[in-house]
Amino acid sequence: MENYIYRLEMKVRDYECDIQGVVNNANYQHYLEHARHEFLEHIGGSFSQMHSQGFDPMVAKITMEYKRPLRGGDRFVVCINLQRKGAKLIFIQDIYNLADGALVLKGEVDVICLKDGRLTRGEVFDEMFNGCLTKNDA
Repeated sequence: MENYIYRLEMKVRDYECDIQGVVNNANYQHYLEHARHEFLEHIGGSFSQMHSQGFDPMVAKITMEYKRPLRGGDRFVVCINLQRKGAKLIFIQDIYNLADGALVLKGEVDVICLKDGRLTRGEVFDEMFNGCLTKNDA
């Protein structure tokens, strides 16, 4: 596992699995989103707080590359790094199985931000995630 700025450990719940006993593909997106919300809370922010200030971060694009499945009861970790590219904040999110350290999924989530309904250049990201960005391509 490479170095990440944030890690969230989780466990697969049985109801997240399909008939083959593996996690249904749609649930991986839930894992990534939950980790982003927990990360924001970890650094002292929240989406409701941002919204009350007129800022609304929104997912613009998600790319997920499945490497190997998780199964019911597996413990795993969602890891996060951040990059800025133009107006976008890019969450690099990888999932690893804790039992053997194997890479389960490579994800990339592009987020844009609206201020009072209008697209911004993402300046709020620079303020909010100061010191968290692994690469600044702004």
